[in-house]
Amino acid sequence: MSKKALMLTGLGVIIGAVGGYAYYHFIGCASGTCAITSKPLNATLYGSLMGGLLFNIFVTNSKK
Repeated sequence: MSKKALMLTGLGVIIGAVGGYAYYHFIGCASGTCAITSKPLNATLYGSLMGGLLFNIFVTNSKK
């Protein structure tokens, strides 16, 4: 992977982590039985995974 691809994916991970924690903080799970949003660590890790995957879509591969 190129440096640009790593930077873009890393940015997605950071933005996703912030978004995941914000979702936990502002919306969360009222009953506590939700697997992802019941704990801040779970929501942050899930958000960072989804953000990294989403931003990795925009990485272009160079043709040789």
